[in-house]
Amino acid sequence: MFIINAFREPILATYSFLATIALFLADYLYIWLPVALGAAFIKVWLNYIRTDFMTSQKYFIIEIKIPREIERTPLAMETFLHGLWQKPASHFIEGYWQGKVQPWFSLELVSIGGNVRFFIWGMEKYRNIVEAQLYAQYPDVEIHETQDYTSAVVHDLNRFFMWGTYFKLTGKDVYPIKTYVDYGLNKDNTEEPVKVDPLTSVLEYLGSMQAHEQVWIQILVRGHIKRGLIQGHLIPNPDWTVQAKSEIERIRKEAGFGQPGMFGMMTEGQKNKIAAIERSIDKHAFDTIIRAFYITSKADFGPEPSSIPGLIGAWRQFSSNDLNGFKLGKFSDFDYPWMDFKRIRRTTIEKKMLRAYKLRSGFEIPFRNYRCKPFILTTEEIATLFHFPGRVARTPTLARIESRRSEAPPNLPI
Repeated sequence: MFIINAFREPILATYSFLATIALFLADYLYIWLPVALGAAFIKVWLNYIRTDFMTSQKYFIIEIKIPREIERTPLAMETFLHGLWQKPASHFIEGYWQGKVQPWFSLELVSIGGNVRFFIWGMEKYRNIVEAQLYAQYPDVEIHETQDYTSAVVHDLNRFFMWGTYFKLTGKDVYPIKTYVDYGLNKDNTEEPVKVDPLTSVLEYLGSMQAHEQVWIQILVRGHIKRGLIQGHLIPNPDWTVQAKSEIERIRKEAGFGQPGMFGMMTEGQKNKIAAIERSIDKHAFDTIIRAFYITSKADFGPEPSSIPGLIGAWRQFSSNDLNGFKLGKFSDFDYPWMDFKRIRRTTIEKKMLRAYKLRSGFEIPFRNYRCKPFILTTEEIATLFHFPGRVARTPTLARIESRRSEAPPNLPI
């Protein structure tokens, strides 16, 4: 009896609190119900008109073939990326009536049977911008419109084994990964044989695939902005530089600056963190999603997927202990058999991830943020992950042009 009485008061207090909340909501039903219904209607309407807008667009996919001699540093790719930073809807008519969405692009590193290839995907209306910027920075490359390589793969468990994953950052978005600047690739006078290109490990891994294997790496990028009501956000999302400046201030306080009675003194690590964040603030930033697939024919799939650990390990050289790096996000399989009865969950996830990859979807419906959350990367960071390597990358299966393009001499007879 003592135990029952001991719990009576808190139970009554809890139910009394819930009853108070219920009565409050009932009293102000005429206020919050129209607001809730209005917000739900706006969400459904935006999904409808954005779907209509995106399905009405044409899309391109191009393959870039590079020459044996690339004399440009990754800074050239960083300059190219500036052209991919496109603005979203600028007024309510575009956002709420036309359904205009902010353009996004897909930068893709692909190995099909060990042949390493570079692809770029985007809306057709931006194709001229993409090609013009590529030729401006890399005049010797060849650009070819091509069929989508993903169309040859379907989710058929009798034909294919596949494993998909997303990558995410190990730390806060405001901290950069280890970039080509940290590797000294921003210096034009560095001799080719002594350069260290962090992308080489990824290319070597992709080039090591067997004839029955495929690896797809997709980097989705969309210009990062402060998103407000025009973009369909009732609660505005702040620009990432606000968080970056707050993090700098936090480090300064941690070092004793601005604290009464304390003499500020920074460690070398704190100085490096602030310098890295400040360097990032000066760059264009992109919302970024990175996903990858390993695919092999079912007949050639052994008991151990030995190529999957290599896909994970190929990204370690972009990581810094003091700043940021990459780690596995959500992936398609499960650790233990009892977590997925008769493979039902894994099959569903694989189908959705494969379709999301093929549609290059992640920022918008139908696969907005499916199993992933976009993070911030600057042009410097993205150029580190996706650029055209020089002779330092000796991957034999990297598709290159046998000879350099040259312009015709100006004095040819007409």
